[in-house]
Amino acid sequence: MTKNGNSLDQRTFSKLSRLYILALSTIALSVIISQVLVRNHLANQESDSTVINVAGRQRMLSQKLTKDILSLSISDQELTRNQLKNRIKNTLTLWELSHYALQNGNDSLGLPAENSYEIKRRFKEINPVFKIIKTASESIIEKLQQNSDLAIYDLATDIKKVTQNEGSFLAKMDDIVNQYDLEANEKVAWLRKLEFFLMALTLIILLGEFLFIFWPTAKSVKATLSELLLAEKRAKKMAFNADQLSVAKEESVKELRALSHAMDETLLFARISPNGNLIHMGNKFSRLFRLSNFNKEILFWDLLSINENEKVVIENLINKHKKIGWQGEVKATAKNNISIWLEMSIIPYRPTEDKSELLIIASEITDRKEAQIEVERLTKVSFEEKMSQQKIISSKIIENQEKEQNRIAKDVHDGIGQMLTGLKFNLESINLGDLEKSKTKIEHLKELTTNIIKGVRTATFNLTPPELSDHGIVPAISKLTQELGKLTGKEILLFNKTDFNQRLDSLTEINLYRITQEAINNAIKYANSSSILVSLSHSKNMLSIVIDDDGKGFEPAKVKKVKNGDGGMGMTFMKERIKYIDGRLFLNSELGKGTRVTLNIPLKTV
Repeated sequence: MTKNGNSLDQRTFSKLSRLYILALSTIALSVIISQVLVRNHLANQESDSTVINVAGRQRMLSQKLTKDILSLSISDQELTRNQLKNRIKNTLTLWELSHYALQNGNDSLGLPAENSYEIKRRFKEINPVFKIIKTASESIIEKLQQNSDLAIYDLATDIKKVTQNEGSFLAKMDDIVNQYDLEANEKVAWLRKLEFFLMALTLIILLGEFLFIFWPTAKSVKATLSELLLAEKRAKKMAFNADQLSVAKEESVKELRALSHAMDETLLFARISPNGNLIHMGNKFSRLFRLSNFNKEILFWDLLSINENEKVVIENLINKHKKIGWQGEVKATAKNNISIWLEMSIIPYRPTEDKSELLIIASEITDRKEAQIEVERLTKVSFEEKMSQQKIISSKIIENQEKEQNRIAKDVHDGIGQMLTGLKFNLESINLGDLEKSKTKIEHLKELTTNIIKGVRTATFNLTPPELSDHGIVPAISKLTQELGKLTGKEILLFNKTDFNQRLDSLTEINLYRITQEAINNAIKYANSSSILVSLSHSKNMLSIVIDDDGKGFEPAKVKKVKNGDGGMGMTFMKERIKYIDGRLFLNSELGKGTRVTLNIPLKTV
């Protein structure tokens, strides 16, 4: 920008400032004058409503005064006369006060002392009538105070004066009230004219300022801006060549400074020689490892750790990868014996043709690494616990299977085997020559065969029932409750609430059967219950089986682990089975209040 251009800008700015100050001052002055005029007028008119109200009340008071005085002429009771006397006295006092206040002003009533010539003239006309009524009323009050039993004809003259002048007073008072109202309306009309005049004056001022100040100013500013833009364009063109020469240099310097700052403050950055000697270390790296100053003899791995094993690892990493580079995780130990994990990169580079260095760029990952180690530890612990529990479950399953096989073998050997042996001996001892004895032995053989059949049924009762594979889960559970009820003598009932009769896949049915069987057996063995109810209900997508008993109950927390109390493994097997068929098991029990086992299984019909 040239010197002439700067001078032009200053002159234009000074001129515009003076014009704007003049315009704003004019508008402010017009607003102030308008407010002063309007507020003065409003202040003068503020008492008009009070004046009209008091003047109107004078008519009412004169009528009330006349009415009470007339009431004296028809009343002959002393008490009534005294009441009328007091009312007349009070009315007369207020009437007289308001009459003089309207003419002379009164601060307590909010009445000004100024009246127009017309109002004063009308009060001069009404004052003689007012005095006649006032004098007659005072005379009546005075006579009644002297003698309350005074005859009515003694008051007749004063009463007549009041009644004869009351109409004239009302007419003249109406004129005064109307005049007050007319003058108030004239003030309002004058205020409207004043406001209209002030608004017109303000608009004229604004129009004049627009035509003679703002519009010429706008054109002047436009011309000035055009000159400034043209001068700026010339200045840019003159500086363009110089800018082009320095851009590359400035950009390079900025990039180097930004990179250096980022390396020092943002990353853990260091430069070392191929032998491991520290050349440079960034501020953040120095703060992390508490390095205030260093010499070129210090080794990088000695700086990173006070642990000898860690030093060896870092030294081997640098020596092994100083030509090809490396990236990975490194554990270090600071001087305060705090472990620090770094995600570190080793980058070989040549600042000059005959010199090589290693860039060390790292970020601290101590929190992340410690969290990772903790997760791995917890995962390992959890896995070991699950494996331990699974081993216990598997051993118990095998043990129970062995016990069941031994029981079945014992039942077959002790019961069915002996009966079959007896059957064999009886068959061999039949003598067809002796028909009578043969007939007796055959009857005995029939009874023995029946017992063998019952023994087979009893021995195979806990195996998969034929009802399950032939007819489904409901008939199998029904048979289970009936047989267990007969064997144990307990009341075991099945209630199919929704008449469920669908078939499920074989794995679901056998697991449901076993879980129900286990729940009933637990109620029989451990709960000392006398009544067990098995309830079935279903919806479109869910089958629910509930086993309730009235036994002694227990604390569910005690059977959550394998080694806690009787029935622990049974509950574990039940949970494993229900999980296998994608169902859910709920156990609710309380000491002395029985137990409820609920099975919810999604329906997948076959």
